[in-house]
Amino acid sequence: MTDTTAPTRPLAELTLRGVLLGGLITLLFTAANVYLGLKVGLTFATSIPAAVISMAILRMFKDSSILENNIVQTVASAAGTLAAIIFVLPGLVMIGWWHGFPYVQTALITATGGILGVMFSVPLRRALVIDTDLPYPEGVAAAAVLEIGAGSREGEEESRRGLWVLIWNSLASAAFAIFTQTKIVTDTAATFFRVGRGATGISGSLSFALVGVGHLVGISVGAAMGLGLVIGWFVLLPILTAQQPMPGDISAWAGAIFTKDVRFFGAGVIGVSAIWTLVKIAGPVIGGVRSAIAASAARHAGQALAVEEQDLPIKWVVVGSLLTLVPIAWLLWDVVHGGPLAGSAIALIAGALVFVLVIGLLIAAVTGYMAGLIGASNSPVSGIGILSVLASALMLVGLFGQHPGSDMTGALIAYSLIVTGIVFGVATISNDNLQDLKTGQLVGATPWKQQVALIIGVGFGSIIIPPVLNVLNSGIGFVGVPGAGPNALAAPQAGLISALAKGVLSGDANWTMLGYGALAGVGLIVLDEVLGMLKLLRLPPLGVALGIYLPMAVILPTVLGSVLGWFYDRWARRSANPEVAERMGTLTATGMIVGESLWGVVFALIVWLTNKDAPLRLRVGHETEALIGGTLLFIAILALLYRYAKRASR
Repeated sequence: MTDTTAPTRPLAELTLRGVLLGGLITLLFTAANVYLGLKVGLTFATSIPAAVISMAILRMFKDSSILENNIVQTVASAAGTLAAIIFVLPGLVMIGWWHGFPYVQTALITATGGILGVMFSVPLRRALVIDTDLPYPEGVAAAAVLEIGAGSREGEEESRRGLWVLIWNSLASAAFAIFTQTKIVTDTAATFFRVGRGATGISGSLSFALVGVGHLVGISVGAAMGLGLVIGWFVLLPILTAQQPMPGDISAWAGAIFTKDVRFFGAGVIGVSAIWTLVKIAGPVIGGVRSAIAASAARHAGQALAVEEQDLPIKWVVVGSLLTLVPIAWLLWDVVHGGPLAGSAIALIAGALVFVLVIGLLIAAVTGYMAGLIGASNSPVSGIGILSVLASALMLVGLFGQHPGSDMTGALIAYSLIVTGIVFGVATISNDNLQDLKTGQLVGATPWKQQVALIIGVGFGSIIIPPVLNVLNSGIGFVGVPGAGPNALAAPQAGLISALAKGVLSGDANWTMLGYGALAGVGLIVLDEVLGMLKLLRLPPLGVALGIYLPMAVILPTVLGSVLGWFYDRWARRSANPEVAERMGTLTATGMIVGESLWGVVFALIVWLTNKDAPLRLRVGHETEALIGGTLLFIAILALLYRYAKRASR
């Protein structure tokens, strides 16, 4: 009997329609993130909002697919990551090296770092996405959004229930975030108090997105971050404040010591934990590179590879990386020629290119691991920026020594910031790329098509960042720069990183706390290995490092979310349908992230249009009532959302 079944038509994936839509979303989100990041020091994750917008638009086309939606969010995810370049480049204006943001140089710094981030993460995919149990909370959340969107169109009952779980959680998360912006309730509270001769504090953020991240990362990472919080706030801060008494406000005193000392301690722990992470994943990474080479050879020999094995060919990765070094060399030449560094141009450029390749590869592995551990938007890439600028400045100290003269010092600081900007681009994009590849793995995407899509996204982001920075610089300015207006942008990370470069070259860097942090990192590594041998709850050292480095307001709700997720999963495993129950829990956490992320996009636009930090403020009254009311409302909504998830699981 002849089979008359029509052949299955392949699903649309890397389409011109999807690329253009992703590019449009990227342009809008990048502009919003640049402004919001410079004004309030935060950026929002763009993968999930892009996926939601993409599904809403592409559903109007009958031939659209989950894979095409995945490409759109992959292109658009470059917005949230590339915008992080604002944590470095404004430093060049602050030190007076640039008086604006030259288009070509700014775009090239952004693009070259981003492209190298894509290239370096290609051989890491097998090690950090396929052969790993890292949770990738935001990658899993994005995949859940895409799958629900596709499933709901097919009318499946579970997809329908899951879609409603996602919708209600998103609405609740967004509504609460909007309500807190009115200041009728308070979403963040902090209290500081004396401990003996020292001081510390307690702070927390009522953020559904952070609770959702905690649920998805799991109890092990949550416990590690909780340990880091205890070390940073209840051990280090009381001791350090007691050693450095300051008159006046306790909160200003504790906050200054946390920024000046505790975060550098945390950066030291991050550095050692990152090195240990590299040691642990070295075998899988080498295996991944070998596998990538073997896959390229098999493809060249005409063998068919499974879709999920089709990365960019390794020779393209090598050639693409080497070609990217050409514009980087020009950027570096642009800094040194005709100035005090011209006589050392060859040594400087050669050393910087080797630095970018070697440190970039290491950082790509570390930031990819961090994205898998806690999610791309919560990874402390500013900590990586700190370590990078320290390393690049130390390289220059080795060549020129400290105090080489004011003219040469200024040129060296600028040189260090440009090298750091390129490496920072590597860090942010590899941090995001591996998360996107995890989403692609879960929805059955083709890796090389996603990798091409991310390169395209890097291009779109690089086009829009320079003009946005120039508009903000000329119209508002940055704090501390001559001619800045009354509403000057703080750009806190850029100020810190440029100050660090200056500190290393002048000998004023905080080496003491970095060294103590490194020693503590060794101890935490030993602790984690012992717990592993005893088959007890592991405490990943990098998770502890994040708990020390990031503010308590971020860590506390994440730890809370990991505990809630642990209790929910225990219930799910005992339920009548454990797999469905766990998926509903994942969708509950995903919805919390989706709603707040979408609101972040809208809020960025409102801040830009009004040029106000708190444009929706309505309340003028007592903080205590607003905090109590907000906390009670937050707890009540959380209880209702998890109860709804349990009902939807039946």
